[in-house]
Amino acid sequence: MQRRCNLVHLILAGVVVLVLTPLMVGVDAQGQIAFISDRDGNSWEIYVMDINGENQRRLTNNAHHDQSPSWSPDGRRIVFSSDRDGDSEIYVMAADGGNQQRLTQNDHADWQPSWSPDSKRIAFVSNRAGNDEIYVMDANGGNPQNLTNNPDSDSSPSWSPDSKRIAFTSNKGHGDVGNFLEIYVMDADGGNPQRLTQNDHMDWQPSWSPDGKHIAFSSYRGDRDLRNLEIRVIEAGGGQPRNLTKNIRNDDNPSWSPDSKRIAFVSNRAGNDEIYVMDADGGNPRNLTNNPRNDADPAWFNPAFSVAPTGKKFTIWGGLKRVSQ
Repeated sequence: MQRRCNLVHLILAGVVVLVLTPLMVGVDAQGQIAFISDRDGNSWEIYVMDINGENQRRLTNNAHHDQSPSWSPDGRRIVFSSDRDGDSEIYVMAADGGNQQRLTQNDHADWQPSWSPDSKRIAFVSNRAGNDEIYVMDANGGNPQNLTNNPDSDSSPSWSPDSKRIAFTSNKGHGDVGNFLEIYVMDADGGNPQRLTQNDHMDWQPSWSPDGKHIAFSSYRGDRDLRNLEIRVIEAGGGQPRNLTKNIRNDDNPSWSPDSKRIAFVSNRAGNDEIYVMDADGGNPRNLTNNPRNDADPAWFNPAFSVAPTGKKFTIWGGLKRVSQ
């Protein structure tokens, strides 16, 4: 009886391997980076490309600005901001650019959407209460809630991988958003805000690593005309930031790869803004877009997480284990 069960176990395991192998082979090569570009002579439009910079294609096409793309965790949709209907609002579309729908509708501006890793919510920035603050809404646009609710300027929300916390930028206590910005983290309901960076200059655009260990961010700590922007990284619990880039041009707007081993970012080191990628320690920078116009707002997605989510993987192998017993 034990030999028969073991045989069944082997057969089922082989079937699972055969079914999953076509999906898992070459997953990294199929990864995508969404970004914005003005290369076609319009305003900012949303594009996607493979993670090696190949197969660049446009998803939106209108005379207005489409910006700040953020992937749904299953890779099927992209949320973004657009001013096509007047004020900036939050929209969502299919990953191929189809079925574009508006999620927010008000007489103020909503922008910088960020999709939660649990797929349930979208964080964004709005000035509907008079100043820039962090809001969160259901993925269908319903139930918007103000998380920060203070007289300071808060922006650039980035979710922790467990969807329990949000990193963001704020000028709390400074008043002058043009000179002082810091990185904060708070609970996903807006509670327990904590300041991570402390300096007399500007740290903004946080990006939480998918392994939960670090937050990369844009930083300027030099002259007041915003030259020499750099990418820095700090442990998610705080500490001393480390400088990842160091050159006389601007590097900003970081976005982690799903395995936390690389960071996409924007740099004008070649003369215009383009999308680069580097190792997580700052090494091996490579230009991905390489065109004479401007590219920005990189957002990384890899289908490995939609093909075999952790919960489903354990369910499959748990079933096989029960068969063999």
